[in-house]
This record gives sequence, C-alpha cells and structure tokens, in this order.
Amino acid sequence: MAITNNRLTAEQYEQNFSDIHPPFDSREAALVDANRCLFCYDAPCTKSCPTSINIPKFIKQITTDNIKGSAYTILDANIMGGGCSKVCPVEKLCEGSCVFNLMDEPPIPIAKLQRYSTEKAIAHKWPLFQRKPSTGRKVAIVGAGPAGLSCAHVLSREGVDVTIYEKERKGGGLMTYGIAAYKVTPEFCEDEVNFITSLGGIEIKYEQELGKNVSLSDLQANYDAVYIGIGVGVARQLDIPGEDLAGVEDAIRFIYDIREKGYPSVPVGDRVAVIGLGMTAIDAATQAKRLGAKEVTIVYRRTQAEMPSTEVELNLAKLDGCSLIWLASPKEIKGENGRVTQLICNVMELGVPDTSGRRTPVETGETITLAVDMVIKAAGQVPFEDLVDSNQLNNWKGKIAIDSNCATNIPGVFAGGDCVNGGKEVVDAVQAGKDGAKAILKLFVSK
Repeated sequence: MAITNNRLTAEQYEQNFSDIHPPFDSREAALVDANRCLFCYDAPCTKSCPTSINIPKFIKQITTDNIKGSAYTILDANIMGGGCSKVCPVEKLCEGSCVFNLMDEPPIPIAKLQRYSTEKAIAHKWPLFQRKPSTGRKVAIVGAGPAGLSCAHVLSREGVDVTIYEKERKGGGLMTYGIAAYKVTPEFCEDEVNFITSLGGIEIKYEQELGKNVSLSDLQANYDAVYIGIGVGVARQLDIPGEDLAGVEDAIRFIYDIREKGYPSVPVGDRVAVIGLGMTAIDAATQAKRLGAKEVTIVYRRTQAEMPSTEVELNLAKLDGCSLIWLASPKEIKGENGRVTQLICNVMELGVPDTSGRRTPVETGETITLAVDMVIKAAGQVPFEDLVDSNQLNNWKGKIAIDSNCATNIPGVFAGGDCVNGGKEVVDAVQAGKDGAKAILKLFVSK
C-alpha cells in the first residue's frame, strides 16, 4: 500500500470530477420544469431560503423568457446565487419545502432553474446592478468569502468604497477552497467573484492575513467601519495517539490541495479511512475515491439518524463506492516506519437519553481494526480562537460574539458568517453579509 499521486489518466480525472449536477440541456427543458411551478402565495420555498429569494417570481420570469429579470430577482437577494445553486443543500431548504413533496411528486428543481438564470448572467457579464455615487465612506472587510463578498456588494451598491483583505490568492472562501470540485469548479468561482466586483467600488487585496500582514487597529484607524468575515478553517484534532503519523491528513487541507494544485498532484492512499460524516467528510471521501483510492471507509461515532450530512450527500458517497461504519469512534492510529497502517476504533452504543432526548454514544469495550494507509480527519472545524482572542474580540470558544446589529464589542467593528455561527451553509453566510452591510449603513446614517 502506498500514497501516490497521478494515479489516473487525464480522461479519468475529467470524468470523475465532471459536473455532478449537469444544467438543463435546452431552453425547452427548463421551461417544462418552470411551468410545473404552482407559484404559491406565501411560498414555503421562499420562506425556507435564508436569503429569502422570491422563488416563484424568478421561476415565473423564466417561463416568460425574462432570463435577465430572473437573474436579477435571484442575485438581488443572494449575490452568490450562482454558486449556491450548485452547493446548497436544497433538499432541506427550498426544494425540501416545495408543496409537491406533500403530493408525493418530485419537487420543482429550484436549484437547477436558479442555475439556468444565474449562469447566463455571470457568463455574459450582464450589468444587472448600478452603483450609487460614492459617499466618501470607506469600509474594510476581512475575508473574501461569501459573507465578505455579500457585505461588500450591498455596501458598494449604496456608494460605499470597500476594500477586502483576503489571506488566499483567490476570493470566494469556502466556495473556492473548501467544496468538492465536481460540485463547483475553481473557474466558476473565479468568474463569480469577478461578477460581484464588476459593480465597482470593491477592491480585493490578496495574500493579506489578519494578524500577519494587516492589523485590526490599522483597519480601524483607516476606515469608517470594519466587517470581519474570516469563517472557520482550523480542523478539529482527534487527540488520539498516532495522529502525527505520515498519511494522516486534515480534510480541509486535502480538499484545499485538490482545488489549489489540481487532481493529479494530490496523493491518495489505496485504503482510506475518513473520520466524520458532515459535508466536508463526504466531500473528502468521494474525492479520495475519485482520485483513485481502492477502498474508502467512512467512520462515524453516531448513527444515521444523527449524521450532520444530508441523505442526498450520504447516497452520493455510497454511489461512489464508499463504505460506512456506524457507531465507531477513533481510539488510536498505528503505523510502521512513521507511516500509518492501522486505525483502531472503539465500538460504541447509544446511551441513556439526555434532557434534550439525544442519546450520547458510549464505549462498549470492544474495538475494531481497519488496515489503512491514509486517514482523513473530518471531525469538524473550530474557529480561529487565538486570532479572535488576540484582537480582544468577545467570543464564545472562538466564535465572535455580536449583538442584534451584527456589532462586536469593539465600536465600529462588525462580524458575521461562520466566524460567528461556527459553520453553516454558504447561503447563511451570504445573508449574514447582507445583515452586516445593513447594520453598517444604519451606523453611517446615525452619524
């Protein structure tokens, strides 16, 4: 067993990482699905969207061939509506709320229709939004992820000059660096960022990291307000023996390398164990398989009823040939000559329900041993606690504390997105950016 890269041919990589949710192949196909929509009054799909996209309206606009208007309806509510149409867990949001589910009929493919409109807008660079004249106000945003970009776009539309400080070489945050390549390509992410900044009044300074190249005090001194949207990105450690062996990888780094270096350059083992069962774990497992791993086993300490990922994501992993072991918790990683060879897991069982009714797994005293040459840790992410503490921001275990106006304990400094909520969906971060921008604009009006 060996961890090697360049396992497949160029054609195999292309096939394995091609678009998992292909777009409509014709206008007629889009119209067939759009015309199924009942255009519900007080639509449950809109209510379940964190950014409150008027879904019946944009679908109605598609039926009348008003694609530009449809794109505006979507992007006015969610400027990253293009990316969200590819990565949103729609089965538990808009499509999961579609009334057709109550009729035992397939829901309207809202995400696919959203993609139909937004991809055209981004590809053709339609100037859907006009920027108001500059007010002379300046805002610094830390992080060019969904929260930061959303905040920047709302502010710029109102004539505020925005500078975004981003630690990576590209914008997009989680969209660009943290999601499986077969869901959304790096090229699309770049096009989406360029579409957002084409409004004007938004400058992104890359390779500028808070606490290294730039300080919060400098931003406070040079700007009228600061918005922090740094997300989360520190992988949770397992705190078990053998975690430092060669072949033990963080899922976040694994996915990042695939996005940054390209498929052939990322090494993968023959027998891979993935620890965890959130979206990141699924992305890591499926991509390991698609990079050429012979066996991929997902290990999860709870049961399917408690898994953070959706049924759709779980089925994707199964279809890719990943196997699952429920109620197993990592105990130790063993190796030879400094390289991982075995993963030892405690067999768990569900204990007595707590006050919330949730049953915590407890050890049975039994163990299982997996022969592996690679272990990918995907047991969650934790906030940048040291960075937050060093900037005297009130927080809860690294999650920045904000009030109802998105304001931190430091006057003029606002925050939102994953660095506040600990890690939710892209669409939640977009809404957090909108909320932050509104709070900043309100501050300017009051001064």
